[in-house]
Amino acid sequence: MSDTLSDWVWETRYRQQGEREILDSWKRVARALASVEQDPAGHYPRFLSLLNDFRFLPGGRILAGAGTGRDVTLFNCFVMGDIEDSLDGIFQALRESALTMQMGGGIGLDFSTLRPAGMRTRRVGVIASGPVSFMHVWDAMCATLVSSGNRRGAMMATLRCDHPDIEAFIDAKRQAGVLRNFNLSVLVTDDFVRAVEAGGSWQLIFPSDGIEGRGSGARLPVVDRAWPGHDGEVPCLVMRELPARDLWERIMRANYETAEPGVLFIDRINAENNLGDRETISATNPCGEIPLPPYGACNLGSLNLTRFVREPFGTQARFDFAALNGATETAVRLLDNVIDLSHFPLQQQTAQALGSRRIGLGVTGLADALIMLGLHYGSERARQLAAATMQTICHSAYRASIELAAEKGSFPFFDADEFLLEGARASQNLDVIERTLLFMFLVTTIQFGVGICVALSK
Repeated sequence: MSDTLSDWVWETRYRQQGEREILDSWKRVARALASVEQDPAGHYPRFLSLLNDFRFLPGGRILAGAGTGRDVTLFNCFVMGDIEDSLDGIFQALRESALTMQMGGGIGLDFSTLRPAGMRTRRVGVIASGPVSFMHVWDAMCATLVSSGNRRGAMMATLRCDHPDIEAFIDAKRQAGVLRNFNLSVLVTDDFVRAVEAGGSWQLIFPSDGIEGRGSGARLPVVDRAWPGHDGEVPCLVMRELPARDLWERIMRANYETAEPGVLFIDRINAENNLGDRETISATNPCGEIPLPPYGACNLGSLNLTRFVREPFGTQARFDFAALNGATETAVRLLDNVIDLSHFPLQQQTAQALGSRRIGLGVTGLADALIMLGLHYGSERARQLAAATMQTICHSAYRASIELAAEKGSFPFFDADEFLLEGARASQNLDVIERTLLFMFLVTTIQFGVGICVALSK
């Protein structure tokens, strides 16, 4: 019988046979991740020191799978590929989703590519049932799978704010017990935000390719828009219009009453993506922390901020930024090694992970750290500390990235000219000091390339 809840979580989720204490688990993980290095013995103690005392918490799949010898993924979550708007395409996407969840990964899917309910297909002539109906198919599949033996699957569904079925999507979880394995998020565009602010109308549209009009002989207005599953702008039929504020109010009311859906400011996400020159993002992992391209994966880990507070709860309490800097550099290398050690459910996921070498480096324990420092959550001093903490992590991660690139080579998707251009665009939102730091980073990047991708952040 476990003495504490934490003991129970470890024993039921992460403990492997023969492990008597959490230190044994840390040793297993550190040894496995160091094994991909040219000098495993040299990196093992660094990784173990980082993991010990919970200074760094790797993603659950890493802790559960690294060093076990099982054919499982070490990535917590994936965003699946575009769902082709055909019966074959839909069930191929369902198959890929099932294979991914079977190996322990949660998934995110964008259903915007599926034609709205009531539309007649041009080739077959049948009436489409709409994206929400197919979400129920995914939900039933997810309910039958248990990820890695003891984790139920989790999914994120997204839909564009200008899809004709957006209202059905917003209200999809109002009925109790429906779509229980899904989180929902509306993809909100800059144009929609401007329409809400201006009190204007909003067009609900869908690509004209593959569907007939609404009813026999119907003639609908056509506009050119970018759409998931298509290259560039394509002709789209304007199905109907409604006040933008009414749609926004519907989102807010549903969220208030059912906690669903959330919103993703998708144009902002794509504008600030370091690899925006080669990919378009339209979904996130199940909990919404990390926007990812088709077949992208979450390689997660969190720095525990409470472990960097010195002399807590007293007048001499202080935050050790130097220690955070060192821990971040080691964490970047550890997570980069996860990419080489992990198995992947699909070949497309392997190619995307090895090509971009993304990591998801986050934090945990911020509120507790503030309490230990005697700072009121939300106060100006607390906000300044949080900003300084994230700045330290961001800059340390970039430096570690450059060092990895100098040692091991840049990630395969790296294009110096395009990467510099994306960084210059992102810098337009930064102040003078931050622009200077970013410029120094980018110039250094041109020399070496970077070994990983980390989202630009203030």
